[in-house]
Amino acid sequence: MNALGITGNLPVIRAHYADILCQLAEDRGLQRSRLLAASGIRPSMLGHPENFITVDQFSALCRESLVQSRDPALGLEYGKRLKFTTHGSLAQAAISCDTLEQALTVLIKYFQIRFVYMKLSFFVEGREAVIQLDLAHSIEDLYRFNVDVVMASLMDVNLLLFGHRLLDGGRCLLDFPEPENAAAYRQLFGSQISFASGVNQLRFKRVFLDSPMSLSNPVTRRIAEAQCEEEMRFIEGATSVSDRVIRLLETGRSQRLPALEEVAEHLKMSTRTLRRQLAAEGVRFQQLQDSLRHRRAVDLLRRNELTIDEIAEALGYSDPSNFGRAFRKWEGVAPSAWRRGHQKL
Repeated sequence: MNALGITGNLPVIRAHYADILCQLAEDRGLQRSRLLAASGIRPSMLGHPENFITVDQFSALCRESLVQSRDPALGLEYGKRLKFTTHGSLAQAAISCDTLEQALTVLIKYFQIRFVYMKLSFFVEGREAVIQLDLAHSIEDLYRFNVDVVMASLMDVNLLLFGHRLLDGGRCLLDFPEPENAAAYRQLFGSQISFASGVNQLRFKRVFLDSPMSLSNPVTRRIAEAQCEEEMRFIEGATSVSDRVIRLLETGRSQRLPALEEVAEHLKMSTRTLRRQLAAEGVRFQQLQDSLRHRRAVDLLRRNELTIDEIAEALGYSDPSNFGRAFRKWEGVAPSAWRRGHQKL
């Protein structure tokens, strides 16, 4: 099992995503045959949209395309080429909804049938609606590329459906430092873009959530969602138990993490069976909880909106000193010292 939470040699990525990337690379003067050979993908696999390649193969193709193109912003261009029709039933289900809020709910629910190693969430914060992207893997050399792909694809679909309306009062927050070619980002996301933000988010005015979808069709939506459900079952069959547990733990950022008994009930198994299956994958439930608490703690400390005690409470620690001990174990320093060392200049 690798850092993706899903075995990298299982075919869960639709081959036409690789084909579109190869087309982009060819437009840049690169040789498709070299890219495919380096990633272990047979050319015949890309001939039909219903074929699948593995996560490892797709990651290798992305990596090789970046290296050969020598363009660190390649992900932006690739994302813009992923038109809403590329995503099949997922896009059809979303654009057939009545309102933008309904469309986002559907998109969030089924997002991982297209990007299995990423997580998209949606919430409202004050007067803003927020779409947040989290990567469920730790391939550092593809981090920016993957963020660029998803964010650019979302913006391209937004411009198609709503024009520049959602950009009015909207903003984009990206986790990585400002790159040298930041102009490409401002051209796509507008002037309200911030780098090194600690999160990857698209924010727009909350009032736009009631915007009607011009292609609303309840019959089409039911058919498309049924297809999405079928694809979700396929993905679940290729997903580890630990990854399914992580998804459940990640649900609801403002709530305490669900207990072992709640997770086992949701997965329709006993706590003993859940422990045994996690042990077979080399992990414990407490490890998964602690890993998520660690990531959330770092995120909350970067935002600088809550006190240390408030963060401890948000993470489910009844005693702040227990949070302090856990954080020192994770990072080697106290939460307050970590925050001071990561203050934005």
